[in-house]
Amino acid sequence: MTQNSESTTPYYRLDPDTVIQAIESVGLECDGRLLALNSYENRVYQVGIEDALPLVTKFYRPGRWSDAQILEEHEFSLQIASAEIPLIPPMEINGRTLHEHDGFRFALFERRGGHAPELDQKDTRIWLGRFLGRIHAVGAAQDFATRPQLTIQRFGHQPVEELLAGQWLPPHLETAFESLASDLLTSIEASFERVGEFAGIRLHGDCHPGNILWRDGPLFVDLDDCRSGPAIQDLWMLLSGEVEEMAGQMKDVLEGYTQFYHFSRRELGLIEALRTLRMLHHAGWLAKRWQDPAFPIAFPWFGEPRYWEDLILSLREQLGRMHEPALQIPF
Repeated sequence: MTQNSESTTPYYRLDPDTVIQAIESVGLECDGRLLALNSYENRVYQVGIEDALPLVTKFYRPGRWSDAQILEEHEFSLQIASAEIPLIPPMEINGRTLHEHDGFRFALFERRGGHAPELDQKDTRIWLGRFLGRIHAVGAAQDFATRPQLTIQRFGHQPVEELLAGQWLPPHLETAFESLASDLLTSIEASFERVGEFAGIRLHGDCHPGNILWRDGPLFVDLDDCRSGPAIQDLWMLLSGEVEEMAGQMKDVLEGYTQFYHFSRRELGLIEALRTLRMLHHAGWLAKRWQDPAFPIAFPWFGEPRYWEDLILSLREQLGRMHEPALQIPF
């Protein structure tokens, strides 16, 4: 296969003309205006439409999700929006939400503006908690059939194995990382064992502040990483600061959340394990996508020893945090 093959540069044929042709293939007329938006896993553009407001289109990364998995994402989005929860679902055009042109699958969305939520505000945290409780009530109503679960294997063991096999680490750090990763995975598994069984529900999956727009209230976006897992996965990324600060923040989130959906406080014991899995998964994701030309440009520090030194230091801190008592929420 050539260097420009689909396996190494899956978007090399996605030029502006192809984007416009794709949009017009569903019966819309573009005015030629294109603006690339901040996205790396997929390619996302704001597209000008003749005599109408601009739309946002997402071109799904080839080979990442099956059609069935993408359609489950769309179905979940539409269920949430139908429950009058502020989330931007894919548009239905010609009876379809998922479209295909020249080998690329894409979806269209209304363009909506907003800014990041001010998470230092108590009212904001309570408000977000209410809507996340409502999202989880919808998510718990049925199971995913094809979307994956959030597992230690997928988010922990697999990226660690890929990083070590791919020789991404500087030679002088390989042994330290391998030993630390083994200890981390043991501690993560112990955290899950202490918490015990939990009700895995359909989740947003990547509910960090960058996936929440705020304008007179929250607007959730981007369910591309939706999957099944513990409810706390959609809550812990709203927290920051020292333990005492996070405890107060979580108290506010749960004040809103539990108005609409129950929460098992046992899941608080998963916060640091989930944070650690996210860190491992992110490093593995960068390595896995490195042949995509957008990644070396956006993350030039990934190949530098300083990145790995800082990551190992942060992961050592996580190992210590996982040995501390679970977050305690004041009543």
